[in-house]
Amino acid sequence: MIEKEEIMERLLIAVPSYTNRYERYIQANYELGEERLIYVDISDFVKHVIECYQRKNTDEFDALFEVIEELHTNGDSFVKEFATVGILESLQNQLLDENIEYIEFEKCLRPESKRWWNHVIDYWNGKTPYIGGPIKEQS
Repeated sequence: MIEKEEIMERLLIAVPSYTNRYERYIQANYELGEERLIYVDISDFVKHVIECYQRKNTDEFDALFEVIEELHTNGDSFVKEFATVGILESLQNQLLDENIEYIEFEKCLRPESKRWWNHVIDYWNGKTPYIGGPIKEQS
């Protein structure tokens, strides 16, 4: 079972091009020993991923999306929720900000991650009362 403390380590193994930037990010945003706020931190990671896409440097994407799938399928409840709300929702929001079509990243998603990607879209489109919730009946 994957736990919260393992998330960034797994992402850094999958996307080693982020390592130096992550170290600078941590130094700029945290005091030594201070608790890290992973829901805030993931935004910079996602920004890096999008910048890689924009530079057509996607050689780490296969490993990245495999890790996201593993977080969804093998994570504890916090990790599973983080994979959806932390990573996928942040990715969708930043793609919108950059005017990049979702399909560019959807094609990289594995089955469980794709399912949760769609749940996020359904929620924001008002089709469901919460992420992963039932589709609302049309009146």
